[in-house]
Amino acid sequence: MIVTSKSGLANVIGIAALALFLVGSFVGLFVVPADGMQGDIQRLMYVHVPAAWLAFLSFFVVFLMSVLYLIQRDLRWDRVAQSSAEIGVVFTVLTLALGSMWGKPTWGVWWTWDPRLTTTAIMLAIYVGYLAIRSFADDPDKRARWAAIVGIIGFANVPIVYLSVIWWRTLHQPPSSPRSVSPEILWTLMFNLAAFSVIYVYLMMRRIRLAKLEGELEQRMAYHG
Repeated sequence: MIVTSKSGLANVIGIAALALFLVGSFVGLFVVPADGMQGDIQRLMYVHVPAAWLAFLSFFVVFLMSVLYLIQRDLRWDRVAQSSAEIGVVFTVLTLALGSMWGKPTWGVWWTWDPRLTTTAIMLAIYVGYLAIRSFADDPDKRARWAAIVGIIGFANVPIVYLSVIWWRTLHQPPSSPRSVSPEILWTLMFNLAAFSVIYVYLMMRRIRLAKLEGELEQRMAYHG
């Protein structure tokens, strides 16, 4: 099959993402044995962990694109940063929601001010603020500059989220060593991480295209206005 357009490539990646997600979900739900201690609730891990991974990946891209924008002042980098931030916010919400579903039967509460949960909530607030600040300026360059500064400074919280379970006493389990889980669980988790990464690529391709069209429309409106 020869892909002759970006839209065609996006469609192929979208189909691949859906297929990988369905296979990974089926294996995680019905094929891999349940955890010996937590039972079936542990199966949330196959979505919860990849969702958190995508949030981290998304915000790293925001950081990188923000740096590139400040160096080159090219609005293409700002469009990529904005697109990745929106996707990251969605997956951070999903991470928190699934974590609450996992926490209720294991911790006895839907929410607690655990260091991992608290720093993740702060991370969500930072990037919601990143998106909100973009509405405070009509000029595209000023908007991109303000957002880039927030995107760079805000990224400092991302490693804090990851290291919170190491630095502080926390209910949340620390990062697991590959040797501490069964091969079936490990490979299923790796497969789902790969599937979610393809989902990210697909969503980014679609959102960047939309951001480009939004920018062109904004330019035309400014020209005619």
